[in-house]
Amino acid sequence: MFNYRDIKDKKVMVIGLGRTGVAVSRFLVSKGAKVTISDHKSKPELTTQLEDIEGLDVEYDLGGHTPKLFSQQDLIILSPGVSPALKIFDYARSRGVTVTGEFEFAAAWLDVPVVAITGTNGKSSVCRIIKSIFDESGIPSWLGGNYGCPLSEYLIQEKKADIIIAEVSSFQLELCEQLTPKNIVFTNLAENHLDRYKSMEDYVNAKRKIFLNTSQSTTSMLNADDNAVVELARDPAVQKGRIFYFSRKPALEPQIMNIGGAILVDNELRIRRGPEVEYFDVSNVKARGAHQIENIMAAALVTLENGASKEAVQKVINTFRGLPHRLEYVRRVGGVEFYNDSKATNVHAVAKALDCYDENVILIMGGKDTNLNYEPLKDRVRRKVKTLILVGEAKERINRDIGDFSETYLIGTFEEAVLISYQKSRIGDCVLLAPGASSFDIFDSFEDRGNYFKELVNKFQ
Repeated sequence: MFNYRDIKDKKVMVIGLGRTGVAVSRFLVSKGAKVTISDHKSKPELTTQLEDIEGLDVEYDLGGHTPKLFSQQDLIILSPGVSPALKIFDYARSRGVTVTGEFEFAAAWLDVPVVAITGTNGKSSVCRIIKSIFDESGIPSWLGGNYGCPLSEYLIQEKKADIIIAEVSSFQLELCEQLTPKNIVFTNLAENHLDRYKSMEDYVNAKRKIFLNTSQSTTSMLNADDNAVVELARDPAVQKGRIFYFSRKPALEPQIMNIGGAILVDNELRIRRGPEVEYFDVSNVKARGAHQIENIMAAALVTLENGASKEAVQKVINTFRGLPHRLEYVRRVGGVEFYNDSKATNVHAVAKALDCYDENVILIMGGKDTNLNYEPLKDRVRRKVKTLILVGEAKERINRDIGDFSETYLIGTFEEAVLISYQKSRIGDCVLLAPGASSFDIFDSFEDRGNYFKELVNKFQ
């Protein structure tokens, strides 16, 4: 097994010159590695990134990937957006080269406990709530991974933390073999990223790797209301550690209070981690959506386990308003409310969004086609969606699956889609952007998509 902390004078290739590639390259050079950066984009296309590492002692392989260079490396480090299944990496492995991901590599250098948060949806919100509670408790923490900064950025900064909060995507987990978190949060599990994975089973297997090195010192916080997560918990690897379940179903209170975890009863959150039960009031939660209670429960369990105060937990429960692009209220125009849920990039997230509304929803969906099945939305669409507006690469697929269950329009541009949503709305309606697809057919990120939606809505008179 490759010792990631022994890289002085080793030949290391970094694949991808985005923010992650820049950060890990800086760290590698600081540790004396001989670094080559490879990217399929040409030098002119990477002007900004090259400026970020100007003067760094590295070699470049730009405008494509040179197989001979790959075979000459000791270690190849991939950015999360690069699939490890590409043939050129098989070629490198066949010649004895170790191929890993930036997250796995950087985690090996951490000397403080790691709280690792994964799942299909809710990861970023849980991370933000955890960070807020630690801040309120005066516990120095650092938040990164798939949310915010790549883990390598922590390694190159001077200020250190007592605990790392890391959002971990399936892309980052694919190559994890040595990752050893102190705490694991698994929010939920639903179909996603089927443009990268051959099947749902492959996606689940990637997620499962977060439990690979579970031991008696690991505590996992698992969603008891998600059958797929509960099924994962039966894995012997998971059972090696301590498990806390969290649930919004009062009927599960006896079981959860017996083994430890968090349960919602009316507007009271009850948490048991030892002999005593701790109580929290959730009647003043500001963030929209019942699923936010699940996020709060997971975050409360993690932070209390790591020394946070009850007062800090309660304060954050009362003040957390959710993250941008997650059921974010935009404005009210002519009696119509507009909500930006651009982060809803899969079917499960759209379902959670629609659960927040009773009826009269004008729903904007569409984006990059990632081979998802939208049929699970048909009952919600039939009951709640007044008008369905489809745009982007995935619009035909979405139309085939759920277009018959409401008034449906297939639109050519994003601007037209937003305009028509307003034209079709009446007083009391809600316009919801919940795309159910990634943004990469038109936009650079879900943030860009959400910000543009808000910009367009704010122009309405």
